[in-house]
Amino acid sequence: MQLFHVLLLLVAGATVGCIAVMTTLHGVRGCTVREFSFVAQKPGCKSLRISTEACWGRCHTWEKPVLEPPYTHVHHRVCTYSRIRPMTARLPGCLPHISPLYHYPLAMSCHCAICSTVDTECETF
Repeated sequence: MQLFHVLLLLVAGATVGCIAVMTTLHGVRGCTVREFSFVAQKPGCKSLRISTEACWGRCHTWEKPVLEPPYTHVHHRVCTYSRIRPMTARLPGCLPHISPLYHYPLAMSCHCAICSTVDTECETF
């Protein structure tokens, strides 16, 4: 619980959106599928708001100090896809030489796993 408050204080200077996400995660246990909206963008096309199902939740992570570099053994797991359905949307107003097709995943089920940049944004604060 104290780690949550420290993280909240560390990101207090960041965008308000990050804080809102962290505070709504406060009561969540585990990893689940949830409705998610985003704006699909592609150079040469107009943007399109898409509603889909995405993974959302908390996963148990830990760090263990060690005496030699890099001085910690890190085990960070994230809530990510275990099964997806590939989806395609057609973006409006694309230039003649640009494909209007935009591909994205729809989460069928989720689990806690090591972050993979193949299908997940693995950025940290």
